[in-house]
Amino acid sequence: MDLNRNQYFLAGLVVCLLGIQLRLVDTFVLNERATQFLARRIPQIASTSEKATLLASSPLVTRQRVHPPNWLGWSLVSVGSVLILYSLALKKPGG
Repeated sequence: MDLNRNQYFLAGLVVCLLGIQLRLVDTFVLNERATQFLARRIPQIASTSEKATLLASSPLVTRQRVHPPNWLGWSLVSVGSVLILYSLALKKPGG
């Protein structure tokens, strides 16, 4: 499947906006359902403390906080910008 100019532009725009969001937000707080899912799927989160393991099995779960690294937002903005510029260099579809 070949991607055309519009699809590269859309992918670049989405990746660039995601990178901007990661640069603006310092911490994401997951809801109880996502925290329980992570506690079941990733044993490091559940085994970091006995309290987290006990809370993962009970209905009262503390909310997990996710701190994205600073470099992740910048790299996504960079990749998105390159995709947008590449899409502008391609020829127009149907033309």
